[in-house]
Amino acid sequence: MRSLIRKGIEELVPYPPGKPIEELERELGVRSPIKLASNENPLGPSPMAVRAIREKLDSLNRYPDGSGYYLKEKLSGKFGVPAAQIILGNGSNEIIELIIRTFLSPGDNVVQAFPTFLVYEKIVKGAGGTMTSVPLVGFRPDLEAMFRAITPSTKIIFLNNPNNPTGALLSQKEVGSFLKSVPRDIIVALDEAYIEFVRDKNAADGVQLLSDNPMLVALRTFSKLYGLAGLRIGYGFSSPKIVDYMNRVRQPFNANLLAQAAATAALDDHEFVQKTLALVHEGLEYLYKALEAMGLEYVPTQTNFFLIRIPGGGKPLYERLLRQGVIVRAMDSFGLPEYIRISVGLPEENRRFIEALGRVLGGF
Repeated sequence: MRSLIRKGIEELVPYPPGKPIEELERELGVRSPIKLASNENPLGPSPMAVRAIREKLDSLNRYPDGSGYYLKEKLSGKFGVPAAQIILGNGSNEIIELIIRTFLSPGDNVVQAFPTFLVYEKIVKGAGGTMTSVPLVGFRPDLEAMFRAITPSTKIIFLNNPNNPTGALLSQKEVGSFLKSVPRDIIVALDEAYIEFVRDKNAADGVQLLSDNPMLVALRTFSKLYGLAGLRIGYGFSSPKIVDYMNRVRQPFNANLLAQAAATAALDDHEFVQKTLALVHEGLEYLYKALEAMGLEYVPTQTNFFLIRIPGGGKPLYERLLRQGVIVRAMDSFGLPEYIRISVGLPEENRRFIEALGRVLGGF
């Protein structure tokens, strides 16, 4: 009997999201657990975004603006990019999917660094493409090796900067040189989900690279800095031609009404942005010092998360921390079984993590 499932789908493994707080409460009966697993904003959503949502609640009987006019205009003004070069998505994840659905045919090849965001390979294989994964060097994408991995069948390159899960950063010079070397018929997707947390002034900036690279797609999100992960709203920049092609594939109402209103308002919430950045950067300093005092290795980051090397492996520690009411991320699925990844939380959450970590390591 002919299979109902497209070839390759059975081989896919579902994306492993961070364990929800509610699930931990149900499974282990842990009270008031903390979640430092999914790189979320611990301050909650932008207050200005919340007010904008409340003002729109009586309009839920209406379809959203399919063109995303006001949000695109706001983004255009902020970044100096014409609205015709902006695309909105149901999270930046959907824009990743739109790139693949628009430009990848079955059998085509995609190149990525690895470990990186697991969704790239999942969507590529689900679309019938092949993925070439180039190992990181020193936790950073190896751009020279990625260039050598390009074949005549390569259609797309994914570059996550700063890279998830390592937090490593590529410079403007490095990415600019790489883009010049890539054949002009290949899409380069520069995923900048964590770009707002970067403190290195030499960091690559997709917006600044657009004018010289018409095949570049720079992806960003409102999930992290603005605390709108639950609304699923992201955006991308590219040339008018590339955006036009993706809009032909895009669903007409992919960015919902509340998400558009919240994102538009959040762009003006400068106080919340500064508060978030201060919280993350101060939290990193505290966590680094605490881990150094415990004799643990970590990977310095340019994001709101980082890796910690765990003697005996990350997965056993992850399981023990769950029983302490602390949710972190085990890195086995990323090919880093000796590590856990943690997000920066509120000061009291960071302290609770360090205290729980000390207790658990003492019991190893």
